[in-house]
Amino acid sequence: MTLHIPFDNSYAALPDGFYTRQNPTPVAAPQLIVFNHALAAQMGMEGTDDPRLASIFAGNEVPQGAAPLAQLYAGHQFGQFNPQLGDGRAILLGETVGRDGRRRDIQLKGSGPTPYSRSGDGRAWLGPVLREYLVSEAMHALGVPTTRALAAVRTGEPVYREAALPGAVLTRVAASHIRVGTFQVFAARRDTKALRELMDHAIARHYPDADGPRGFLQAVIAAQAKLVAQWMSVGFIHGVMNTDNCAISGETIDYGPCAFMDVYNPDTVFSSIDRRGRYAYANQADIVIWNIAQLATSLVPLMPDTDEAVKGFTDDVQGMAEQIRAQWLTRFAAKIGITEAQPEDAALIGDLLTTMDENQADFTNTFRALVSGDARDQFTDPAAFELWAEGWKQRLDGEADPQAVMTSANPAYIPRNHRVEQMIEAAVAGDDAPFHRMLDILSRPYEDQPVAEDLTRPPLPAEVVPATFCGT
Repeated sequence: MTLHIPFDNSYAALPDGFYTRQNPTPVAAPQLIVFNHALAAQMGMEGTDDPRLASIFAGNEVPQGAAPLAQLYAGHQFGQFNPQLGDGRAILLGETVGRDGRRRDIQLKGSGPTPYSRSGDGRAWLGPVLREYLVSEAMHALGVPTTRALAAVRTGEPVYREAALPGAVLTRVAASHIRVGTFQVFAARRDTKALRELMDHAIARHYPDADGPRGFLQAVIAAQAKLVAQWMSVGFIHGVMNTDNCAISGETIDYGPCAFMDVYNPDTVFSSIDRRGRYAYANQADIVIWNIAQLATSLVPLMPDTDEAVKGFTDDVQGMAEQIRAQWLTRFAAKIGITEAQPEDAALIGDLLTTMDENQADFTNTFRALVSGDARDQFTDPAAFELWAEGWKQRLDGEADPQAVMTSANPAYIPRNHRVEQMIEAAVAGDDAPFHRMLDILSRPYEDQPVAEDLTRPPLPAEVVPATFCGT
């Protein structure tokens, strides 16, 4: 049966200044690695047994109804503003409105050069493609708002980085690819007309109840406050929280040098290019507030009274810290079995995290072991945990079913960085079995799966991956 994608393209209906219309660049020998049939069904696709899937999702064939384009945006990268970025290696094919009523973008990553490539080749190699596919689908299974992965395809062509590497294309699905940086590019150009058109489009698409620029800002703040708390609750480090990687939808986007912590350390950094720890685990809450402040600045020209806008926006951005704290407390309270968090629970949680840091405890395994009662074994000094546990057990008195609460809040399986790297090495050598196995296990992260106990093991000293890379 021929593949049918029910395109309904709203972003392409915006003025040409928002993007450059361009088809993806064909590749030599597309070979399908994986296709997400369940997601495709949600999106209303039909004919997903079409033998041309590899060709379509490599960019060799443009499906009927698509409106291919590369989006324009700007962004602060590690605090430095770049007035023009854009999709340098991605093409937005179009949008669908799925059977669940949700609108989703379909984007090819690694689909060739665009006017925004800045001398790059516009391609992706296999490692980052499989990393993003695996981690984004794992995040979805963890319950964290995220872009999704629809397909991954080998291109049959080499990509040259430090060496020749196998090329690949990822098909990414998102609520939209509108970023803080999308607003910044028009604000920097003082193009108020385009800025308003963008805001109106974003409100209609994501926050239809928002009232004007301030209501829109408040809705984005709420979504991002919830998101960063969820990241922290599963030990996730984004790695490159630039404003062009901050989606106004509140989804996690751009899985470049990301990773999940093994041993708990709030200063953990994985990104090879984050030499000063700007995007360390513990800094993520402050950075998302900084990012949203840039969005607020971009929205000021849309307000009739600049002084009043600055005052109101400042109050909203400064209030974001409390929203994050409240979301963080709710998430971490559940991780220790508390259904209704109280302000004083923050100290109890903080004491546990400090003890974990001092005793080299594994983040994921420690919280999961609270369910089974084996958490003391995660600490170099078990007595330190037992001392903390005395107050914890007293706090749990009166909780109806703390074990059930903890089980649903603490995954057994995350995409551990050393396992992801081992999977990539196998795939480069032509063996996709580890990728498919991890994908299957990580689709059920809260279930105990005895056949997958090896995926719960932290890295041995020789397996530690100290740095991850963006893949561009």
